[in-house]
Amino acid sequence: MSDSPSTKILDHIVHLTPPGSVEATSEQFRRLGFNVIPGGTHTDGLTANALVILADGVYIELICFTHPPSYYPPGSPERHARDSHHWASKALGWIDFAFVGNGSLATRISDVINARARRDGSGAVYSPEVPGGRERTDGKVLKWLITAPEDDAKRGTLPFFCGDITPREWRVPVDPPSNTEHPSTAQGVSHVVILASPEDFSSISRQLTSVTGDTPVSSNGAEIIWQLNCSKTRERGPRLLLRSAVSDAEVEFVRDAGTGIYEVGLLVKVGGRREDRSTPYGRIVWCPA
Repeated sequence: MSDSPSTKILDHIVHLTPPGSVEATSEQFRRLGFNVIPGGTHTDGLTANALVILADGVYIELICFTHPPSYYPPGSPERHARDSHHWASKALGWIDFAFVGNGSLATRISDVINARARRDGSGAVYSPEVPGGRERTDGKVLKWLITAPEDDAKRGTLPFFCGDITPREWRVPVDPPSNTEHPSTAQGVSHVVILASPEDFSSISRQLTSVTGDTPVSSNGAEIIWQLNCSKTRERGPRLLLRSAVSDAEVEFVRDAGTGIYEVGLLVKVGGRREDRSTPYGRIVWCPA
């Protein structure tokens, strides 16, 4: 399947905060040294977002639910949709990450990955594509296809895919260039660290190999690394790291939040930010570009 679409291009990383907090979170990220631009409300009306767009084309999605579950009448379709949302039970912080999809129902990303996973025997299973979208604050309507793991519990461990139907630059406005300029000098994503329990480490490794369609560039009993790409050309793309939780902090994270994204590394210019920081609910590491 040499003509298959790439399944290892990092698109964005999702950061969840409490319901109705998108404006407050945007201000918190500005204080961390990021330029935050408005996003909008998603088609289902359940979530809203703002964006931190990086020069490599990857972005951080600052997302929150528009309302807490109690806002919706018990037993109503709206309450069911809120309660059954795939992020409804996620702990706050880094909750998910997306790769670039192809926006096609003819050559489906789900078919590509599922066929690969059957050959590998990894057990990774993706559901058929579903439509998604968002209305920007300027009224422009965006449309895409989402390809996600069949098991919602895998969200944040295995990536989902966002395949644009409308132009990607509508969703990720890298122009004007000032949209990607940050006081912290952040240039792009260096790495994403996923923590897993020692018991799950091997099976998740096999599944991520099926999803990316690539063998790891480094592998040992405690850490496995895959090399990813991004939408903008750069010398070396982001890395995806799967680690077995060992330290007290890591074990506590997996116990409280489950397997998922523990840390995001961001490339900064020489002389830029150096001290590691925390978002309101997540861990950031600054890495020399």
